[in-house]
Amino acid sequence: MPPFPSGLLVLTAPLPALPRRAAGLVAAAAGLVAGPLYVHLQPGLRLSGPAAGPAAPPAGPALLRALAALYAAAAARRGLDLRVLLGPGRPLARPPRVLLAAAAEAPGPPEPVQLGLQRLAAALYGCPPGLPALLLGEDTERDVGGDPEGDPEQDTDATLPEFLDVAVGGTFDRLHGAHRLLLSACCLLARRRLLAGVADGDLLRHKVLPELIEPYELRAAKLREFLEDVKPSLCYDIVPLADPFGPSVTDPDLQCLVVSEETHKGGEAVNRKRLENGLPELALHEIQLMKDPDHSQNEEEKISSSSLRQRLLGTLLQPPRQDLALPLRPYVIGLTGGTGSGKTSIAKLLGHLGAFVIDADKLGHAVYAPGGPAYEQVVAAFGAEILNEDGTINRKVLGAKVFGNQERLKSLTDIVWPEIARMVREQIQEANTQGKAVCVLDAAVLLEAGWQDMVHEVWTAIIPEEEAVRRIVARDGLSEEAARRRLQSQMTNRQRVERAQVVLCTLWEPDVTRQQVQKAWNLLQQRLSPEPSP
Repeated sequence: MPPFPSGLLVLTAPLPALPRRAAGLVAAAAGLVAGPLYVHLQPGLRLSGPAAGPAAPPAGPALLRALAALYAAAAARRGLDLRVLLGPGRPLARPPRVLLAAAAEAPGPPEPVQLGLQRLAAALYGCPPGLPALLLGEDTERDVGGDPEGDPEQDTDATLPEFLDVAVGGTFDRLHGAHRLLLSACCLLARRRLLAGVADGDLLRHKVLPELIEPYELRAAKLREFLEDVKPSLCYDIVPLADPFGPSVTDPDLQCLVVSEETHKGGEAVNRKRLENGLPELALHEIQLMKDPDHSQNEEEKISSSSLRQRLLGTLLQPPRQDLALPLRPYVIGLTGGTGSGKTSIAKLLGHLGAFVIDADKLGHAVYAPGGPAYEQVVAAFGAEILNEDGTINRKVLGAKVFGNQERLKSLTDIVWPEIARMVREQIQEANTQGKAVCVLDAAVLLEAGWQDMVHEVWTAIIPEEEAVRRIVARDGLSEEAARRRLQSQMTNRQRVERAQVVLCTLWEPDVTRQQVQKAWNLLQQRLSPEPSP
């Protein structure tokens, strides 16, 4: 873990040199700062010289290229919260705990440079005096080749257009490098106000893994903190978007809409709506997408929130339950998921990896069997008409009796669930007798039955509703309507995710599922391994 929770990196080299050096600089700083890492750009500043006021670099293509390189370098350091500052004006949201400069930009004795760093941080960002000030040696192996002064054919005098009020829209989930570049461009274009629309509600339904999208309030708060850090002189209106247009088609003060290659057509649709509403068209300013060199086979080639959410699959999303009454061995995973989620295939994979698997559905069949612990009570409660000719309980007939009737359903579960739970505890004890370190309880109704009290972690399998319907129809021969009714009678994916430590998804090829399960298993083994003594 890097020693400092936050830091300020001051870069004074010419902007055209930054794209070549960004990866090495960010890698060196990331070794010291957990995040956020603020970056102050002031080309030509001599940190060892007399105190100088702020001089923001010109808002032109060279600055955008430098920003793109820095944010791309940060994206390669997954989890690094980089914020390139485009104008001082207030103390930063997370005050820096260390000040950094590139040693290559500050020749000579280090003491005057360190003093200059402290003066600048205090004057521009309200930092306390005496913060540690360090000079970075760059990781030159990470530098991108090329002329250190940049491409001589680039127009270094070019500037970006300016607009009083600018608009931008997006999901802004897990604010990543491409978001930060897009928002930084907005800040450079706007002179007075930035209107940021944040997708919510039905706009999220068809996103990849919508259950893992952060709540609107959290996304809006992170967005505001980033923007007010980066350029505090602007006014920021952050609003939820319930439709693709939002206020962009009704706000008469807007002059520019910032888009990407993907959303340019959406910008044209906004302008058509504005004309229908008697408003002038907006200038469409397009920002290039940022490529993700580390994307996997089922992820997008660009840096995207969808890919970041996919990378969360198999990881620990919240701490395991702390229950002193629960023995640490075997360590029990409660695996749940809706009909068609692929939960059973995940349980089989975990079994192959060495887990002792308890199939709650099989225990349920045993509970209902003649002579089973719940048989007599169920027949007494629901009548002989639920029996087959051989005396066994017809679960389809029984299911029809309780489906849609909460009172009858509760009467049934009050009989059956405690008996299944007793059998589960017996199976957990059997796993312990066999010396198994990990036990997996495969139970569709794990959360509904309250069995999470028997497990250390809840793992849930999720799948989009349309895919679940397709699987149910193909497997069980139901109509689409019947399949949807079955799903709607169950807990939602989002409800399960909110209560799960680990989330898995079987939407893609079986090999992708195997990789997810292997990742989850490996991380579990790390959690179960005793920490080395200091």
